[in-house]
Amino acid sequence: QVQLVESGGGLVQAGGSLRLSCAASGNIVSINVMGWYRQAPGKQRDLVAAITSGSSTIYANSVKGRFTISRDNANNMVYLQMNSLKPEDTAVYYCNADRITTRVQGVSAPIDSYEYNVWGQGTQVTVSS
Repeated sequence: QVQLVESGGGLVQAGGSLRLSCAASGNIVSINVMGWYRQAPGKQRDLVAAITSGSSTIYANSVKGRFTISRDNANNMVYLQMNSLKPEDTAVYYCNADRITTRVQGVSAPIDSYEYNVWGQGTQVTVSS
């Protein structure tokens, strides 16, 4: 089973920077889309940024020009560089991976399986004013 583990959250002053990392593990062959979502207290979980295996990206309007998503396909990692942070960026940030191909060795041949919409446990980002 695929697992996602985030790191890099913390407390930062407004205008500062943080870099989030997410590592995916579990007999992974490929991951179609990886992304970051965030959820502030009392609000729904929203997309921050996503990136395909071919490096196409999409960003929420509120973070365009400040955040950059990138990934390392060979190591199944995704990153979120967050610059010019604002208090309204305060939230729990979740890593997401969708359409993951995994492979295990069967008796006579490899066996591929697929997992969809896998979430990490979240990492807190707090921006003080």
